[in-house]
Amino acid sequence: MLFGKEHVERYEATDGEEGHDWLKGTTVLLLTTTGRKTGKQHTTPLIYRTDGDDYVVVASNGGAPDSPSWYKNLTAYPEVGVQVKGDRFTAHARSASTQEKARLWPLMTEVWPDYDDYQAKTDRPIPVVILQRAA
Repeated sequence: MLFGKEHVERYEATDGEEGHDWLKGTTVLLLTTTGRKTGKQHTTPLIYRTDGDDYVVVASNGGAPDSPSWYKNLTAYPEVGVQVKGDRFTAHARSASTQEKARLWPLMTEVWPDYDDYQAKTDRPIPVVILQRAA
């Protein structure tokens, strides 16, 4: 099973033939953010679902007390790169509103029930992120 840097490398090299379909029937996209401190590009494999034309990911960080770096980066620089299989595009990333999160959270826990466990482990509200393809 692919994880971390190897996951990104195999996904990119195979246009997602390796790495898109992941654990427990989930699907993974690659999110590229701009480092808020370094300005360097960082690519992270993330479980996703679609919501209409948008893509949805969760900034769980496994229930750690702090949000993942990729989330902090996109709050500073919301223009991100996304790769879904061979489709590479620019997107605008934003945190879901309270109402959107209430609707989207169950969709995400349907494919990755551990998100509920992660939320129980931390005091921070875990953000749901909407990725809207740039026009």
